[in-house]
Amino acid sequence: MIVTRFAPSPTGFMHIGNLRTALYSYLLSKSQGGKFILRIEDTDQVRLVEGATDVILKTLEMTGIDYDEGPVVGGEHGPYIQSERLPIYKEYAEKLVEKGVAYYCFCTPERLESLKDDKGIGGYDGHCRHLSKEEVEKNLAEGKPYVIRQKMPTEGTTSYYDEVYGEVTMDNSELRDQILIKADGYPTYNFCHVVDDHLMGVTHVVRGNEYLTSTPKYCLLYDAFGWERPHYVHLPLLMGKDADGNVSKLSKRHGAVSFQDLVEHGYLPEAIVNYIALLGWCPKDSNEEFFTMDELKNAFSMDGLSKSPAVFDYEKLKWFNSEYIKKLPDDKYEEKAMPILDEICGDNVDKKLLASLLHSRIATFDEIRDMSDFVTERLPMSDDLYTNKKNKTTPEVCMEILKDCLPVLESVDSWNNDTLFEKLKAYAAESGRKVGAVMWAVRVAVGRKAVTPGGATELMTILGKEESVARIKLALGE
Repeated sequence: MIVTRFAPSPTGFMHIGNLRTALYSYLLSKSQGGKFILRIEDTDQVRLVEGATDVILKTLEMTGIDYDEGPVVGGEHGPYIQSERLPIYKEYAEKLVEKGVAYYCFCTPERLESLKDDKGIGGYDGHCRHLSKEEVEKNLAEGKPYVIRQKMPTEGTTSYYDEVYGEVTMDNSELRDQILIKADGYPTYNFCHVVDDHLMGVTHVVRGNEYLTSTPKYCLLYDAFGWERPHYVHLPLLMGKDADGNVSKLSKRHGAVSFQDLVEHGYLPEAIVNYIALLGWCPKDSNEEFFTMDELKNAFSMDGLSKSPAVFDYEKLKWFNSEYIKKLPDDKYEEKAMPILDEICGDNVDKKLLASLLHSRIATFDEIRDMSDFVTERLPMSDDLYTNKKNKTTPEVCMEILKDCLPVLESVDSWNNDTLFEKLKAYAAESGRKVGAVMWAVRVAVGRKAVTPGGATELMTILGKEESVARIKLALGE
């Protein structure tokens, strides 16, 4: 059975790259009836952010990535938070010392600093690698601080097979004796994730390709313990595009790069997941772009993964999101739209009609604010807006129409879209004007902008009689 895991560090919000790793790891296991484990890797105590674990759990819940074992749900391989597993790492590190493939290192921070060159670059020189058993025991008895390091081979090469990139080989002369247990008793990531993956039965490790050249070190740990190596699946790099079209590694300068940021900007979790699924993977024998989570589980396979970097395109994501918003049932859409309109619009506004008009027009829920600005304030306006070639209107023509329509509108008792439309349509027929010209003049006077999420009578229904009439009078200079 395939067993995969997602093992994030609780150091902040969920980056898009981390979410993609979680998603692909999840889909790989579920596509083949396997198991998916969540493990929190919090051994880097300096970088911990309070509440970050809750953010991780909430993100997985919102995206529909459910785990079979992990914090909260438990399982047979717990605990699933690394800081609760410290005795396990110490035990396995000491096993490597006993086998002669790891050793105690007593080098001081000052000595290690002295190994660096003028640019602050340096590597460990193996100073404690050949200490005698007596020297080690003496130092331990004296209580000298120490770390445990792995003995790396100094000759030959180390290779492994990656499911995406194929054979990867590293010259062992480039390796340094890596630290397994730090002076504070905490394990390094390089060590503890290997121990955990083995003990939890992980068969496939999915992660970003920045770990391609680090993986030989992990392979050597598996070999040192005599454990079977897992299958490695390294994902293509995620890139971002700036305003000038330049492409570089995805970062904050490209825009929102965390799941939480995107949700706060009005993106739907299911749209984010759908789009991220296609950043480095494509379904075989299909041009389909829209997938539910269950459909992704059925369609996902490793042979659809790409080696080429994937570009995170915010415009493409926005398009995906707009399509998802359009498909939302009215009640689900209003759950998200109405709180925003309640916040920005007064009580005299027909917010339900405004929400309905915006349903098919917004790409993100954030856009509700921008598209509703004509409601929340009387916008500055240029007379040029009255000019429309199709309807053959000019500022002068529109002023004549507005003068004629003002008393018509003031006399309306039943202020609703159908009544207003019939009144203006009747006026157009009586005056010999085009209906389009009449509606154009009124819409511009009331909405005060070139593009609005509705026609003249809809805008007046939204604003109510008092405000609509006041805006027409304002347009006439009254």
